[in-house]
Amino acid sequence: MLDFFAIFTKGGIVLWCFQSTTQNFTASVNALIKNVILQERGINTFNDNRLSLQYKLDNEFDLVFIVAYDKILKLSYVDKFLNDIHLEFRDKYKNELARADYFQDYSFSEGFNSTLKKAEKWSKQQEQLPKQMKTFEQSSKSKKTVSSMIERKGEEKNTSQKKKEVNFASEEVQTLPDSPKQKLQNGQLDEETLAANRLKFAQKMNKKKQDPKKSPKSPVTEKERAGKKPRIWELSGSNKDLGSLERTTDKPEDMKSHFTPDTEIVGQMKGVIKDLEVESSDEEYIEEEKETNQTSSKGGMFSIFKGLVGSKSLTASDMKPALEKMKDHLIAKNVASDIASKLCDSVANKLEGKVLGTFESIASTVKNTLNDSLVQILSPKRRVDILRDCLEAQRQRRPFVMTFCGVNGVGKSTNLAKICFWLIENNLRVLIAACDTFRAGAVEQLRTHMKHLNALHPPERHNGRTMVQLYEKGYGKDAAGIAMEAIKFARDSSFDVVLVDTAGRMQDNEPLMRSLTKLIKVNEPDLVLFVGEALVGNEAVDQLVKFNQALADYSSNSNPHIIDGIVLTKFDTIDDKVGAAISMTYITGQPIVFVGTGQTYTDLKALNVKAVVHSLMK
Repeated sequence: MLDFFAIFTKGGIVLWCFQSTTQNFTASVNALIKNVILQERGINTFNDNRLSLQYKLDNEFDLVFIVAYDKILKLSYVDKFLNDIHLEFRDKYKNELARADYFQDYSFSEGFNSTLKKAEKWSKQQEQLPKQMKTFEQSSKSKKTVSSMIERKGEEKNTSQKKKEVNFASEEVQTLPDSPKQKLQNGQLDEETLAANRLKFAQKMNKKKQDPKKSPKSPVTEKERAGKKPRIWELSGSNKDLGSLERTTDKPEDMKSHFTPDTEIVGQMKGVIKDLEVESSDEEYIEEEKETNQTSSKGGMFSIFKGLVGSKSLTASDMKPALEKMKDHLIAKNVASDIASKLCDSVANKLEGKVLGTFESIASTVKNTLNDSLVQILSPKRRVDILRDCLEAQRQRRPFVMTFCGVNGVGKSTNLAKICFWLIENNLRVLIAACDTFRAGAVEQLRTHMKHLNALHPPERHNGRTMVQLYEKGYGKDAAGIAMEAIKFARDSSFDVVLVDTAGRMQDNEPLMRSLTKLIKVNEPDLVLFVGEALVGNEAVDQLVKFNQALADYSSNSNPHIIDGIVLTKFDTIDDKVGAAISMTYITGQPIVFVGTGQTYTDLKALNVKAVVHSLMK
């Protein structure tokens, strides 16, 4: 039983509506439009409270078909009903929709009732039929051929030649992408062909040996004779004084750090964080623009005929080969497989029925549409300006609280110190709350960062104010209680920002996830940041989903505080495999606030959306 059905344009004009109850469906429909359709998530079924909503897009006439029903019911005919009602409405009002005449009377009750009855009748018939297994001829294995499994490098496929192929299902001889001399006998090459191939291989190997350019012996350079030199790390002090490594000598106990106030990194991070730079991205953008300009100038004659020639409406079968290649490409770039499938499905939904010009290729259209979708996914859905929020909290005479959470070993404490350095550079006093009371050495690690940061920004530079302070109560204590005391101490001591460091925990550890939920619920931080690695693919999806779900399930609030943003660490270790950024952002819809790229305090960047998408698509 359907509770609600509506047909409206993408501009928001309702053409026809059916409602079987007095319930108000406005909030649920708006949630579907905001969270699924506008974000192009490609989700087939969307749940809102007790309702399940499904939709279908008509990209030719810019229409949206939405159906809603109680999610307790398992209606198997909804997909078929949406397809049938879509065709029924298009066929009946095709002329009016082509003229964009949206303000006439669309009386569609009779067509709706008849289509719904047919779909329900079809569903009952399907339930009565016994389920049968597919035969071998119906499976995809029967379509595999010898040619599809043989890979030959350096040979181009030529359709004009007569070739042979063996179909495993029918065992009939067909075409095979190989030379005409090669023959197949019972799925194997004959002896004459094998001998010819061996001769070619031997000639190739002899040619390599005779090539003087590829001599294995090369003259030894002076650099190699000198041997490998030790690497000199930045900010690590001088390597000449080897006596400083001697541990037996007496040293003053109050020595804080080897950092000095005159270090070059001081003063480099004032203001907004710079965008993440991708190597040679600007040059590639310029080259692409030149190519597009050249093609547009050369194709000027074709653009004249573009509107005159016949056009084609895209179907799912037309886009399937291009989408399959694009899906494999995304997975190779470290995008989670489920996310890659959903992205391709959303592109298919967006392009299905769209009129494609004769001189427009399907592959380029799919690539451009996916590129736009990725930019939309990575772009923040809300304003992200932490400095502005910190100054606003400062005017209200309260500290701005940020909580860091994530799994073990992703770099929460290290990136917390980088963010702390950025805040100090912008003249904000920071209190670090050591709420990781489980891991050995966690408090000492934060204390070391505090000493280094205070050495870089001594009180003399800030009118006698200590810019960083650590609030810690040791190990084995309640993390939520320590965070509460730290926030109170920060308010009394006029600190501007409180950074709460939590213990790393696996996403399926229920006691630790309850403890994290308690800390967030009791202290109500302004920002909850999830720290994740750029190295993970499918694991990022599982981590974010379970962290978000735990924060929602274990909180007794009607509106629980879940993850507000993402800190993506180790971004300098992945080259162009930047798919984790897509996977993490797609799951929560929350922006990537910071990107960690190196080992120094200045290695903190903001996500450059266009550069990341360009690196992902190349």
